[in-house]
Amino acid sequence: MPAKVTMAPQGPEFSELVQGYWRLGEWGMTPQQRLTFLKQHIELGITTVDHADIYGGYECEQLFGEGLALDKSVRDDIQIVTKCDINLCTAKDPQRKINHYDTSAAHIHQSVNNSLTRLGVENVDVLLIHRPDLLMDADEVAEVFSELHKIGKVKHFGVSNFSSRQFDLLQSRLGKSLVTNQVEINPLNFEVAHDGTLDQLQMNRIRPMAWSCLAGGALFNGTSEQEKRVIAELEALRIEIGAESIDQVIYAWVRRLPSNPLAIIGSGKIERVKSAVASLDMELTREQWYRVWVASKGHGVP
Repeated sequence: MPAKVTMAPQGPEFSELVQGYWRLGEWGMTPQQRLTFLKQHIELGITTVDHADIYGGYECEQLFGEGLALDKSVRDDIQIVTKCDINLCTAKDPQRKINHYDTSAAHIHQSVNNSLTRLGVENVDVLLIHRPDLLMDADEVAEVFSELHKIGKVKHFGVSNFSSRQFDLLQSRLGKSLVTNQVEINPLNFEVAHDGTLDQLQMNRIRPMAWSCLAGGALFNGTSEQEKRVIAELEALRIEIGAESIDQVIYAWVRRLPSNPLAIIGSGKIERVKSAVASLDMELTREQWYRVWVASKGHGVP
């Protein structure tokens, strides 16, 4: 059973694993099936859910909200994370010429209001800036964060895909109120473990959220030389630690990082979710962890 963990010194508490809903539109579920799935993973101890305004072409929050509306009491059992600042070109916005980022106060306010409407809730537990915006005015973002907190629409704030310097910039205006940085971590791409991103979070006792832990499926049917090496090593480790599948080894590998990342599960199949929960009982030694590092890099440690 996933434990409840504190994301940062100032909170909040999340479940040790997070259920991601970015592919909800591909799951082919009715509203009742969405609610049933939500209740099933809550029973497993996974109470934190991850969204973004853009997921599913701006539709996944709406789909989730339709399921949640069938039993609104479930809102009290979950922590909702959502994101903003990516503007996508869609049929709904024919005047938009290119995809771009927008961290203006007006856009953040509008995005939060749209997310609350689609989700059918009065507030979200955490709002993340989805991608670094080179035109971000840190003072402006800090001010709108303060306003959203004051009026009760957002309880906590964080970022996603930020470098340590970008994180520090925004944090410097907020009095240490950012609670996470959601970043890509998997055996094919873990640059954040080398570039100081995870070091900074560990220094500040802030837990990262790890997206794409399974590398978008490349760790199951990869064709590159790197992918083949990593898959072979993961399979060897699967046998050694008695795991049922290599995804359990991957989750254990991600969790072995001392910044204590929370892995985001992307599957809409409850059996896959149960498998991820079972991985919490699995641990890798330092040598086993570095075997995956070596397989990924294609050379030994310096």
